[in-house]
Amino acid sequence: MLSGAAWPRVLPFAAYIAFIFIADLLGRLGWGAQELRWLYAVKIGVVLAILLACRRRYTELAGQWPDARGLLVACAAGVVVLLLWIKLNADWMQIGTSAGFDPRNAGAIDWALVAVRVFGAALVVPVMEELFWRSFLLRWIDAQNFLGADPARCSAKAFIISVILFGVEHNLWLAGMVAGAVYGLLYIRSRQLWSPILAHGVTNGLLGVWIISTGNWSYW
Repeated sequence: MLSGAAWPRVLPFAAYIAFIFIADLLGRLGWGAQELRWLYAVKIGVVLAILLACRRRYTELAGQWPDARGLLVACAAGVVVLLLWIKLNADWMQIGTSAGFDPRNAGAIDWALVAVRVFGAALVVPVMEELFWRSFLLRWIDAQNFLGADPARCSAKAFIISVILFGVEHNLWLAGMVAGAVYGLLYIRSRQLWSPILAHGVTNGLLGVWIISTGNWSYW
């Protein structure tokens, strides 16, 4: 059973996942990809609203900003994950297919859609996912009183389970596992949640720039 401390970290993630099922349901009811593109903005808005409403509960985010070396390591880790994410795309490294997110209208990029997508991916999703996957799940597997658990002392079982689950959450499952391992190690070594949040944000932000530059919309 989840404790009161767990819910503020679970609810934003649960809301995010719920919108995946909502989009799938609307698609089955005949809504086209063009009609559903702004659903992402609604999803990010809901997740951000929950995060802001619960912000005082996130004690792991208070006063734990990395020092200069930690910032450099986190940014470098984010770039490494980005490069691997782009490369680990063989058929056997994927679960199903991804329709992606195409922000074009009649061949022209809708920059409002792009801005919402990049904002959500680079600033909202990293906070939401790291609160759930690293701060909550990684520690909760070992101790239900997870807020009192030192991330540096997490078990191999907790690390492996969290990495596998983080990977299969993504279409590119192997790239997802690599990312989960890198972000998890950052958290374990730094004992600061802002380190994996920053790395995650760098990965997602630069991935957005690469997608826009190359037109590889399936990566969104």
